[in-house]
Amino acid sequence: MTITIFLGALLGAMALGVPIAFSLLACGAALMWHMDMFDPQILAQNTIEGANSFPLLAVPFFMLAGEIMNAGGLSRRIVHFAMTLVGHVRGGLGYVGIMAAIIMAALSGSAVADAAALAALLLPMMNRAGYDTARSAGLLSAAGIIAPIIPPSIGFVVFGVAANVSISKLFMAGIVPGLMLGVALWVTWWWLVRKDRIQAAPRASRAEVAAAFKDATLALVMPLIVVVGLKFGVFTPTEAAVVAAVYALVVSTLVYQELKLPQLYRLFEAAAKTSAIIMFLVAAAMVSAWMITVANLPAEVVSLLQPLLDRPTLLMLAIMVLTMVVGTAMDMTPTILILTPVLMPIVKAAGIDPVYFGVLFMINNAIGLITPPVGTVLSTVAGVGKVSMDDVTRGVWPFMVAQFAVMFLMVFFPQLVMVPARWFYG
Repeated sequence: MTITIFLGALLGAMALGVPIAFSLLACGAALMWHMDMFDPQILAQNTIEGANSFPLLAVPFFMLAGEIMNAGGLSRRIVHFAMTLVGHVRGGLGYVGIMAAIIMAALSGSAVADAAALAALLLPMMNRAGYDTARSAGLLSAAGIIAPIIPPSIGFVVFGVAANVSISKLFMAGIVPGLMLGVALWVTWWWLVRKDRIQAAPRASRAEVAAAFKDATLALVMPLIVVVGLKFGVFTPTEAAVVAAVYALVVSTLVYQELKLPQLYRLFEAAAKTSAIIMFLVAAAMVSAWMITVANLPAEVVSLLQPLLDRPTLLMLAIMVLTMVVGTAMDMTPTILILTPVLMPIVKAAGIDPVYFGVLFMINNAIGLITPPVGTVLSTVAGVGKVSMDDVTRGVWPFMVAQFAVMFLMVFFPQLVMVPARWFYG
């Protein structure tokens, strides 16, 4: 009965068009009412405590770093450097997009920000070169969702707080899986364009490559600072977010001098708005998470999945399929906040490593950003690139399938995640 009320209140509020944050509050209130313990003071207190978390301070700073990176010329220099390396091969602009996405993922941690930057910079160039518009937009959408996997990742911060898992370990464990997603896109793009007759750009000379590398060096150094700092315990993930934001600001204003002081207000405002949405979602979700614990919902779910607890691979498959279904209708952050408190007790009961689960759970949620009908990243690329949503959706399918294939490969072979992860944070 408790599970029915939880799902009924949540899905009913969402069906009525209530924003997800308020739906989560309504869900928590409904459970309190059902258990005859409704108290507005407890509701307000848990909402405030939900956002009162030091690790969550990383979210606004990483958002700000992403905004500054795109406005201050860091993204453009990364794209230009990738262009000098692979722009001359068949389908070169696609490979440029994949390389740039991987590097930019290590700068911002936001799929929407990276996808928007890639679409703005590369999609017009790909159209002029004669690439299929739908395929190009689909590739850039799929490349953008590497951002929540490679550190720094806003999604890992939210999951780490909700699941009480080390954010630093999640960051380190996401590096190799993120690169594997990039390799999957690379192979898929190669297969799709192998027979194209599009004129490639001239090969860049060694001098041009060296000049592009020199121009992009400060942008390329930023992810190294974050990863090395976390690896050797120089700073926490929250402090890493501050370092990233300050570094991007200094480079953009004092070195590249492309970001002017009057522009800062707009960037701070954009980062604040996006951060406020995420933080309110987290605060509202903590009310539901508290009520889920009080109502002992995880124990009920564990009892339902009891036959799978001694078969971790089948359990992970079931969880991944469930997350895939939810991801078609819900954005990444709400999915993390709603499912994490329910799934984590099951994962621990089955003896699955929480870091391993977190990486696969995040990959699944990231792919959900390009899964119709919601697909936030698809909408972003369609809007920025002035492409119809139908075309972007049609173009993204091969790349989405390739990324799902990588995810399920990790389900069957956990060593692909855990062996390199333990090297990074061991």
